[in-house]
Amino acid sequence: MAVTEVSLASTGQADVVGRLLYDFNAEFETPGPTAGQLAARFGCLLARDDVLVLLSGDPGAPSGFAFLTLRPTPYYDGPLAQLEELYVQPGLRGRGIGTALLTTAILRVRERGAAEVHINVDEVDADTRRFYERHGFTNVEPGKDYRMLCYLREL
Repeated sequence: MAVTEVSLASTGQADVVGRLLYDFNAEFETPGPTAGQLAARFGCLLARDDVLVLLSGDPGAPSGFAFLTLRPTPYYDGPLAQLEELYVQPGLRGRGIGTALLTTAILRVRERGAAEVHINVDEVDADTRRFYERHGFTNVEPGKDYRMLCYLREL
């Protein structure tokens, strides 16, 4: 298996990142902003020091991406990292691209002083849960009746 190159996205790649997130949402029938709206927002996000977006493969036509945010926490001297999204194009899955993105993401947030990485995974998504468990992530609420609940309020 070839080694997948992973690079840090620049503000000039906001269109590419916006399209990837749009494709991800469309695949799972998740309503959301248009690719153009996402690209405009990533144009701002990619300029921030507390946001990282990694691209796999060709930076002009990437095979996937990882989107992470860093936030302050009183529990560690450094920030807490949140893996917001990790996506590999459907026809390219099973080739180690997700592993390359996740491994690089962990390395990059560790370099920025993060002591912990969080990710939310739907209980019913067994394949994704196995992927993260294989890479050392632990469900903090184990048990057969556990459901990840996420409350939100649109403002």
